[in-house]
Amino acid sequence: MSAAVENIPSVEVLANGHAYHNGANGVGNGVGGDVSNGVGSVGSARAWEQQFLPPPLVLEDRPRALKIESRLSSLVLCGATLRRVGEVFQREIESGLRERPSSLQMENTYVPELPDGTEEGVFLALDLGGTNFRVLLLELRAGQLVREDVKHYHISDELRLGSGADLFNFLADCVQDFVRAEGLEHEEMSLGFTFSFPMKQHSISSGELITWTKSFKCSGMAGVDVAALLQRCLRERGLRVTVQVLLNDTTGTLVAGAHKDPEVAIGVILGTGSNGCYMERAERVQHWEARHARVRDVVVDIEWGAFGDNGCLAFLRSAFDSEVDDHSLLPASFTFEKYIGGKYLGELLCAALRGLARDALFPAPPAWGALDSAHLSLFEQENLSGAWSQTSDALRTACGAPVSRDDALVAQHVARILSNRAAQLVSVCIATILRRMGRAHAAVAVDGSVFKKHPRIRSLMDKYIALLAPHHRFTLQGAEDGSGKGSALTAAIAARVAARSP
Repeated sequence: MSAAVENIPSVEVLANGHAYHNGANGVGNGVGGDVSNGVGSVGSARAWEQQFLPPPLVLEDRPRALKIESRLSSLVLCGATLRRVGEVFQREIESGLRERPSSLQMENTYVPELPDGTEEGVFLALDLGGTNFRVLLLELRAGQLVREDVKHYHISDELRLGSGADLFNFLADCVQDFVRAEGLEHEEMSLGFTFSFPMKQHSISSGELITWTKSFKCSGMAGVDVAALLQRCLRERGLRVTVQVLLNDTTGTLVAGAHKDPEVAIGVILGTGSNGCYMERAERVQHWEARHARVRDVVVDIEWGAFGDNGCLAFLRSAFDSEVDDHSLLPASFTFEKYIGGKYLGELLCAALRGLARDALFPAPPAWGALDSAHLSLFEQENLSGAWSQTSDALRTACGAPVSRDDALVAQHVARILSNRAAQLVSVCIATILRRMGRAHAAVAVDGSVFKKHPRIRSLMDKYIALLAPHHRFTLQGAEDGSGKGSALTAAIAARVAARSP
């Protein structure tokens, strides 16, 4: 069976305009041949394919509807294309774990186990990943969170685009302000640092930034250990705070989810950006810079936002994706994230409507940046309820032109197609990991604004993961504050592991 999907019908189909065969021999990497359990007929294969397609656009002007669907066809993914994505994802996973060229970092986080209910202590947690930075104080007793204090600090454009030294001095100033307010300025404390950017980790408490993402682009950070830099800035302020753990929000989400449910083994962020991590067998991970003879499993940070940066997903790219990439802060990078991240879904909506306007299929092009992911969710919510008035109001503002009911339905259709594609692509990754782990049941902890606020995304993911990994039981669970609670729990895990070491 495929390493990405299983028991999927064999049929010749058209994937994004290219003939692609789901034959008994599969395509690349030996994927695809199992058509047992009576699913090998052409009829059942077509039925399986149909379940991936969004409903058609229905307008009174049918010729217009057909032209629009043709123009948007590059955004509609069939089952064969998703199967191909799964194959590529599996190959990139294997290459990354073996430290061969791959668009997936497959970083060893050095987190060797998940919460077991014995976590104890008072910890600081720092959460850096967006324009708002948090400092938290968390107290754990017998694995339960019994106290949580938090303060938010805004990170200005100047800091996000200035020097790395300025940013980290600001972070240390915030920590100092927080512990003074808590009356803990002279206390010895352990700190979990959630740094939600791609890293090359050297241990559970050290790692180098690989590249900035989202709205950050600080200079002078090449080859810098971000935990050591933070530690130095804290020491310069006379603080008795030790950076015990360095992790990203995805790892924190997995740890926080496992604290709630011991069957959680996969963590996913689906918000402004997107990423995944999972428990991998230690023997499969080649990169180690610490003793690991006793480690059976370890959390691997996939960094799937960059999936495809090496061109392996070129078959997915549409003209609309190219337009979004050209307008991004980091062009030609974070290919996968630009298909699914909340930062980009609104821009994709804008690009698609602008493309339709150029073809005289939409009344006027929306101004670039006038639509965001909240608009996409709004359009989807109204689509679900059969309404269109708020969609129309938003479009009039964005386009500066009158918008009819049919125009609003067109925009809702575009939002539906983009949402469907995002859900499919995330689902391919989760389905591949479920197959790889081979557990009887695995829970997936998911955090992020898109997962929480989009009215359709969760149900679509449930549907597509089940289609792509039909023999692997799973549940999707909303996770809360992996970057805060997860950071503290991971610091407690590190302390527990250290106490066991000879």
